[in-house]
Amino acid sequence: MTVIGVGLLGASLAKACKEQGLANEILGYGRNRENLEKARTLKIIDYYSTDLSEAVKNADLIVLCTPVSAIAPLIQNMIADIRPGTLITDVGSVKDPIVREVEKLIPEGIYFIGSHPIAGGENSGLEASAANLYEGAQCIVTPTSKTDKKALDKISALWRAVGMDVTSLSPDEHDFIFGAVSHLPHIVAYALMNTLGALRTQNDHEVITFSGAGLKDITRIASSNPVMWRDICLSNRDHSLDLIDRFLVKLNEIRSIIEKGDGQGLENKFIAANKYRLKVI
Repeated sequence: MTVIGVGLLGASLAKACKEQGLANEILGYGRNRENLEKARTLKIIDYYSTDLSEAVKNADLIVLCTPVSAIAPLIQNMIADIRPGTLITDVGSVKDPIVREVEKLIPEGIYFIGSHPIAGGENSGLEASAANLYEGAQCIVTPTSKTDKKALDKISALWRAVGMDVTSLSPDEHDFIFGAVSHLPHIVAYALMNTLGALRTQNDHEVITFSGAGLKDITRIASSNPVMWRDICLSNRDHSLDLIDRFLVKLNEIRSIIEKGDGQGLENKFIAANKYRLKVI
């Protein structure tokens, strides 16, 4: 098994696979030799390589744990060195453009299954990895009409073996759903912080210094990695734009109600939101 990218998700998967006896040997690939050496010292991986061809040539399973923008280019660069029968999957949170691009690259006899394990936390990197990171979490697999059924079953079994509940969605449906419940909230949180962060009073007080726990709660995700979320939002551009437009409609509805001084209308909007909120707690 080769793990491409030995950070939070890659190292946690390696730990879980070792704990469950799912791989005889685990090889890690990355550009940071110091990080890879640390992973080997900690026995998270057995070997490592900074040469992509060497890293994949003997693998039965390759898992790409990299930013979404790197997945298809990495597969393109490694495909000539992958032996027939190899399974490839990823952990990217955008699926449709990746799956479409990779299916053009993959020759017959090599199998790609798009995966999105919904796991992680505020901390990132090798140091934050844990063998139980995936336990009890959900994983989405995204087969298409071209997907090999046996390969899909094997990748689904991998995620179940590390403790995940596996659901199958089409790549586009996946991107619509997670564009709504994950990508849009990040966009809103970033926009809200940029709005508030720039505000000062007439007496030059920085508004944001007066914030309390509520603002910290709803903007926690604005601390997420900007480069990662740049790639996610651009990779899921069509759904991102559509969902921003839908959000603006709802925001403008509330603005209009406030402008009219319609107390009951505003209360009704807030009551509806309270009811929807109950579905996520």
